[in-house]
Amino acid sequence: MQSRSVASGMVEDLSAARDRQLVRRIEGGDEEAFRSLFASYAPSAMALAVRVVRQTQLAEEIVQEAFLTLWRSPGVFDERRGSVKAWLMTMVHHRAVDVVRREASLRRRSDEMVVRIREETEDPTEAVVEAVAAPGERDAVRNALRSLPDDQREVLELMYFGGLSQSQVAEKTGAPLGTVKSRALLGMRRMRSMVVEMER
Repeated sequence: MQSRSVASGMVEDLSAARDRQLVRRIEGGDEEAFRSLFASYAPSAMALAVRVVRQTQLAEEIVQEAFLTLWRSPGVFDERRGSVKAWLMTMVHHRAVDVVRREASLRRRSDEMVVRIREETEDPTEAVVEAVAAPGERDAVRNALRSLPDDQREVLELMYFGGLSQSQVAEKTGAPLGTVKSRALLGMRRMRSMVVEMER
């Protein structure tokens, strides 16, 4: 039993040494070294991110960002503070937690807007524009909203024009509540991105 533990420790030490060598090679722009580390740890990083954010697409983005950090700034890794694997997993976990917090904040703001915006208007697009945009941004938001996929635009218009909660939107459209929430979040995120691009 003890010999097995010693052997396991030796394998871990060799693996950690190999990883440190790969990071040093990445500092020199070695793409093969980067691919090797990615192949070793991307599956574990993905599993960790999915457990935290519970969305495959978001998890993939988090893992990609973490490994891009490794590629662009390998010198950030400090071997005195632990292994390469531990550093990568810590980075993925922190990013995933940040995403969960941002999504929760966005949901809160969305719910608050629904409570505030109850006045009807002739154009449902205008209700959304007035709800989410400052006066100087309304033209950009109006164009961005009209560019959204139909399912995302419909959810936002029902929420802001119809004054419906996400649960009521789900009931009205026949879509699962989780789908409605996802469409609202994706729609808001996509609108913000398009507005930023339009204002550049």
